[in-house]
Amino acid sequence: MRPVREGTPWAVCVGESMAALLPDVPGPLEGVGSFTVSVGGAESNVACALHALGVPSAWVSRVGDDGFGRRLTGELASRGVDTSGVIVDPVLPTGLYFKEIGVAGRSRLHYYRRGSAASAMSAATLGEPGTARLLSGARLVHLSGITPALSETCSAMVRELLAAPRAGRLVSFDLNWRPTLWRDRDPAVLREFVNAADVVFLGADEAEEAFGTGEPGEIRALFPRPGTIVVKDAGRGVTASTSDGGTVSEAALAVDVVEPTGAGDAFAAGYLAGTLHGFDQRRRLRLGHLAAASALVAHGDVGELGDITRLALLDAPAARWSATRITVDGVTEAEAAS
Repeated sequence: MRPVREGTPWAVCVGESMAALLPDVPGPLEGVGSFTVSVGGAESNVACALHALGVPSAWVSRVGDDGFGRRLTGELASRGVDTSGVIVDPVLPTGLYFKEIGVAGRSRLHYYRRGSAASAMSAATLGEPGTARLLSGARLVHLSGITPALSETCSAMVRELLAAPRAGRLVSFDLNWRPTLWRDRDPAVLREFVNAADVVFLGADEAEEAFGTGEPGEIRALFPRPGTIVVKDAGRGVTASTSDGGTVSEAALAVDVVEPTGAGDAFAAGYLAGTLHGFDQRRRLRLGHLAAASALVAHGDVGELGDITRLALLDAPAARWSATRITVDGVTEAEAAS
C-alpha cells in the first residue's frame, strides 16, 4: 500500500462528530461513576481510518466554541486529518453522546445533538474558503445518511454535494440508518441521495428497515445509478454489485469482538482506500473487512489499522482467508491453510 502523501487531501469527509463519554465500567448509566472523554462520528471515523490507510484526508464540519469542539479538532489533527474546513460556531454547542455498555459488550448510545453546531451546516458551508479549497482538489467526497437527518439545511448541503459536477471525483454515501433521527422528518429523501452517489454502503438489516429489502440484487434494482453498491450482511459477508452487472462477494473474517461501534465506518474507509489505491474489487472488500476487524477489537470508534492491513491477506488463498481470526492480540490461524 502506498504511503501517505502530503499536500491536498485525496478524500474529504463531511458530517457531524461529537464528544463521546465512555463509561469506565459496564452497566446502566445511573450506576457509572466516571467517564472517559473521547470523540466519535461516522464521517470523522472514516477520515481517520482513510489517513491510516495511506489516503490523505480532511474532515469538514462545524463545532462549538467550547472545550469539546477544540478536543474534536485537536484529536483529528493528531491523527493526521486536515481540519482546515472545520468552522467554529460562536453560539451553538458541540454535540455530545454517552455510551452505555451492556451484556457481552453490546453498547447503547445516548445522543445530545439537537441544536448542535453541526446541525447548522448548509449549502453555504460549501462556499467557505477552507471547504471550497478542500473540495476543489478532492478525489473523493464521503457522506452519510446521518447528516441530512440533522436539519433541512444539512439536507440541502448533501443534495448540493451530490448534484455538483463530478469533474472526475467520486462521491460515496453510507446509509447509516438512524430511525430516531428521522422521527420528525421524511426519510424518503434517502432514496434520492443513495441513487445519486457513485459508491454506496448499506447494511442488509438497515436497508431492509429503510427500503423494504436487504437482498443485494433487489437493492441494485431499486438503485440503478450508483457505480458500486456494497451490501454488508453483519458478520457473514459483503457483496459489491456494479452498474455493469458484475458481482463480487467476500466472507467476513472471524473476529473476537470487543465493541462493535465504528466497524461500519472502518469498513467503508478500507473499501474506499482500496478504490483510491487502484485495487480490484475483491481486494477492496478484503481491505474493508480487515479495517472493520481492527475497529471490532478496539474499545473506541477507530481501531489501530497498521499492523492488520499490512499483512499479505489481501491476496491470500480463500482457505487461508477463511482460517484467519482477528483478536485483541493480533492475527491468529493465518498460516493454518497456507
